[in-house]
Amino acid sequence: MKHRIVLLIFLIFLLAGCATATPEPAEISPTPLPSATALPTVAPRTTPVPDVDEAVSAYLAAWKADDYPSMYNMLTTVSRDAISLEDFTLRYTSVAAELALATVDSEILSSLVRNSQSAQASFRITLQSVLVGDIQRDTVMSLSMEDGAWRVQWSDELILPELAGGNTLWMERHVPSRANVYDQNGEPLVAYAEAVSVGIIPGRIDPNQADGFLSDLQWLTGLHPGTITAMYADFPLGADWYLPLGEALRSHVERYYSVDPVYDDGLLYMYPYEGRYYFNDGIASQALGYVSLIQAEEVEDYLRKGFRRDEMVGRQGIEKWGEEYLTGNRGGSLYVLGPDNQVVTQLADVEAHPSLPIYTTLDADLQQAVQIMLAKYAGAVVVMEVDTGRVLAMASSPWFDPNAFNPNNYNYSYQLDDIYSPYSSNPLLNRASQGQYPLGSVFKIITLAAAMESGLYTADSTYDCQYAFTEITDIPPRYDWTYEHCTNELATEGECKTPPSGMLTLPEGLMRSCNPYFWHIGLDLYRQGLTDAISEMARGFGLGSLTGIQGVEEEAGNIPDPQEEIDAINNAIGQGDTLVTPLQVAQFIAAIGNGGTIYQPQLIDHIGLQGEEPVYQFESIAKGELPISDETLNVLQRAMISVVENRRGTAYYVLGAYSSNITPFAGKTGTAETGAGESHAWFAGYTRRNRADKPDIAIVVVGEFAGEGSEVAAPIFRAVAQQYFEGHRSYLLPWESSVGVIALPEEEPTPEP
Repeated sequence: MKHRIVLLIFLIFLLAGCATATPEPAEISPTPLPSATALPTVAPRTTPVPDVDEAVSAYLAAWKADDYPSMYNMLTTVSRDAISLEDFTLRYTSVAAELALATVDSEILSSLVRNSQSAQASFRITLQSVLVGDIQRDTVMSLSMEDGAWRVQWSDELILPELAGGNTLWMERHVPSRANVYDQNGEPLVAYAEAVSVGIIPGRIDPNQADGFLSDLQWLTGLHPGTITAMYADFPLGADWYLPLGEALRSHVERYYSVDPVYDDGLLYMYPYEGRYYFNDGIASQALGYVSLIQAEEVEDYLRKGFRRDEMVGRQGIEKWGEEYLTGNRGGSLYVLGPDNQVVTQLADVEAHPSLPIYTTLDADLQQAVQIMLAKYAGAVVVMEVDTGRVLAMASSPWFDPNAFNPNNYNYSYQLDDIYSPYSSNPLLNRASQGQYPLGSVFKIITLAAAMESGLYTADSTYDCQYAFTEITDIPPRYDWTYEHCTNELATEGECKTPPSGMLTLPEGLMRSCNPYFWHIGLDLYRQGLTDAISEMARGFGLGSLTGIQGVEEEAGNIPDPQEEIDAINNAIGQGDTLVTPLQVAQFIAAIGNGGTIYQPQLIDHIGLQGEEPVYQFESIAKGELPISDETLNVLQRAMISVVENRRGTAYYVLGAYSSNITPFAGKTGTAETGAGESHAWFAGYTRRNRADKPDIAIVVVGEFAGEGSEVAAPIFRAVAQQYFEGHRSYLLPWESSVGVIALPEEEPTPEP
């Protein structure tokens, strides 16, 4: 055995030696050595293959961003020849809409370059549906090299593998009923109902039977006969013009009328319909908002949010803000359909959950009464609890009937014409939170506070308030309101009954609303280097910024810093470029009334189903304190009381006796110049009744181009307070013939020849 091993080793070495033996040299020509300048040999350059993962990631990122043109540009030439950009985009948008697609997430699992001309990538796609949750699939993308870049070989499977062969998606949407909205006492403001649209042909009213007929209409619609008469006062005699009066619940109408089929005697018209119904022709319509059908250009967006294309959606106010609560948690059943529209398979099935009603802080009875009080003028009224921020009423005039947006309502076309008429004064605008007005003399509250906080003025500082202000020599004299009254009196009666206010302390200046005194303060602070003292105080009171109220749209207004002396005097009395909203004013008036705490105004009391834990519950939100000392606050409160209760106060004539004997008030009148005719009429104040069962309230009233605050806004303030504390109103506004009815102008007698 040993001999064999030795022999084997010997043979291996022998063969190795033969393999490395040097052959005999052949005759060859000598090769010259390379010269010093000869170039070295270079290997052929190869173009690197682009990263296939980058191409796949770019395509998927464009999908996530709904950037379909970029996706289309990444396709191969063959794919682009097979499908147009329009059809390509439609494939993706159709799937997104049907799926109610919220977003697209993706992950590359692996990739393989087969050669320099083709590649494949495996990726996981997660389509997040609003209705049925996540649909997750793994699929493969094939790519080809074109012009030095990877291009995608497109097919329907890149969206979902189940779409191969011309299959499509279909979502059966499970939509809960839209929830109701209530006032703080559980009274419905809007709900689904069977209703009747009501209208008349005034030209066919028999004068001998008019009183009885109008009384019937009052029962039917809630409109006073005088109000109805005023509505058709401008109609031509004998004309067959249709006058829509509004809507009523069918159950109410059927107590005395038959409305199925349509009742029509040539005079009274009633048409039944059903749908979302706004009670009493719209309570707080600008705050509550309205719903309308999804428009053609909105369909895709709303489908992706989970809506059906035939739904009504919130357009304003609480209806818009509370959409997610009012529409509930939607569900759906997702199917794959074959080319024959037959179900191939079900991909998901999720049940819907009930919608959640919204309970507001509004008092429906108070709100309705306030709307009637404001009917004569464009403007706004805000009523807010001083100690909580609860908004009890938010009226904006002119208001509108939200039922006008239901196409099933026979009156809707007539009412929409009125709403969008260029002569309608924009009833959709919520003047309480979006109306921006110069504040006029109510702003003097802030100027007084700035004066005292500056250290340059005390409650005992005096000023001789005469007719004219001449402290800026290069502008014409400016005149106090007393001068304007005196001029008017002289023109009409030959005797001036409104002398200048004379020597006044600082709080008396507010009581008398002396313009020269506050012009003087604004100019004095400006000249002493405290140029922004008043504007900063205004901002500290919450003016010039949003209140943060939920449920309604609002504007911030404008509080400018003075740039010159004339700005300083304008700003000091709430004129110039100063703009505020009534809601902002209610916020700081409430703070004065409660001792200095600025509460955020709130419209939402709670959200949730009865008997279940609410998803939202009202809590007072203290935003901060007024930036003033206790002494300044006390002076402000006493001065505002004197405006009402002192015989020289600007609101004494309207509010003095009522404040002294029934409901104590504190407030401030305002007459803000507009530069366009009549002034805006303001009154802002709070009650001081301290009733345990009825919290004290701040009330702010503004009437656009209505005249003087003491003559227009102060009476409305008084009427609101009576309605709130007594539950009814007996006080007649100066322009009413009876409670809630605007007096028609008396016809002048025709002169005899």
